Amino acid sequence: MSDDSSSRIVADLRDWIASAPSGAKLPSTRTLVARYTASPVTVQKALRTLVAQGLVESRPGVGTFVRVVRPARSADYSWQTAALGTPRSRRAQLFTSLRTVPNDTIALHSGYPDRELLPVRLVRAAFTRAARSDAVLDRPPTAGLPELQAWFATELATVAPAAVMPPMPSDVIVFAGSQSGLNTTFQSLVGPGRPLLVESPTYWGALMAAERAGVRVIPVPSGPHGPRPEELARAFEQTGARAFYAQPHFANPTGAQWTPPAADRVLEVVREHGAFLVEDDWAHDFGIESVPVPLAARDDSGHVIYLRSLTKSVSPSVRIAAVVARGPARDRILSDAQAESMYVSGLLQAVALDIVTHPGWRTHLRGLGPRLANRRDLLLTALREHAPGVVPELVPRGGLNLWARLPERTDVARLIRDCEAAGVIAAPGDEWFPGEPPGAYLRLNYSGPNPGAFGDGARIIGRALAGQHPE
Repeated sequence: MSDDSSSRIVADLRDWIASAPSGAKLPSTRTLVARYTASPVTVQKALRTLVAQGLVESRPGVGTFVRVVRPARSADYSWQTAALGTPRSRRAQLFTSLRTVPNDTIALHSGYPDRELLPVRLVRAAFTRAARSDAVLDRPPTAGLPELQAWFATELATVAPAAVMPPMPSDVIVFAGSQSGLNTTFQSLVGPGRPLLVESPTYWGALMAAERAGVRVIPVPSGPHGPRPEELARAFEQTGARAFYAQPHFANPTGAQWTPPAADRVLEVVREHGAFLVEDDWAHDFGIESVPVPLAARDDSGHVIYLRSLTKSVSPSVRIAAVVARGPARDRILSDAQAESMYVSGLLQAVALDIVTHPGWRTHLRGLGPRLANRRDLLLTALREHAPGVVPELVPRGGLNLWARLPERTDVARLIRDCEAAGVIAAPGDEWFPGEPPGAYLRLNYSGPNPGAFGDGARIIGRALAGQHPE
């Protein structure tokens, strides 16, 4: 009855609006209640419908008015071209991993896990408790809440060999997400115009952070078991670089994990050249058949700058990460962090600390690996059955992604467009290379929503690929 009355009021007012002048005020709610013999709730629902249709606009405390129609005109922003000058960055403004897509799309592109893989109850409860604490009012220390610093330091200390001195809580600097940590670290330790060695392919966010810092990126080829130490040593010698950015565990996008001998040799090369290894441990909580042991746990000489993020494993709304550094490097990073943002929200730090120190956090992580394994294997099976031309380079032992090679001469941009037109979003591999890609690749995320649609998604990708490579 209420719906019928609301529709009747909407239809009648639309007729009135059609002949009313722009900006005319509608009768008050009380008047409309009396006119239509309807309840205030029904009248308000009708007015909300008209607002949603763009026919009227509500001004709180004043009334509801016929929407003012403003003449369309072309704005001239050409003066900004001269004021801004040449852009510092030529990279795409929005990377595929950050795209928001309709719910009915098969999303294989995202860099974040589905909410079903997050500790939802822990997050909600932590926000509730933090909102009742002094964290909502107090300014936290620049380097972070001492208790959270201690948690990050202790996590490394528990896996450090007996002969290695573990980091102190004061070595930890808390950041508002790993991207902020990368920006500041590259700016502090490398600087504009100086070389930074990176694995190729590598995380696009690191490439963006390097570009923002004015750093000159030097690619070092990296395979399923990490970079070749001799190639890394050659790159250090030829470029004079003093820093190497890498993801030793479950690299984004490839899923690669360094073998212990390769990790030891990389550390040796870094030390021999008096350089820093910026270790990005973004997937620390996403082990499937392997438990990551950070290289930072085996270094007490200050060569490893350790970046540890909680954002993906806790919640996208809890953008908390830490950089662990020792000596003057730590002081420089902290100084630049303070200049950049002064401090990180104490409320978010309190939430993160509440979650990772709760007994339910360890329980959640123990169940996360098997769930990721199921999704990974489901996508692998779907690709084998429906898209055999999409060949994963390895079966990752952790992380969130499959890195798959496509047949030679595949037009990746066309493939992405054809898949999207059919309802599948995938990420082109080009976005993860610091230089020209040596082949055609896709990065497919198996931790996204609706794993039951992996079969349909693989079928669509297979058909689109077959259109370019008919037998």
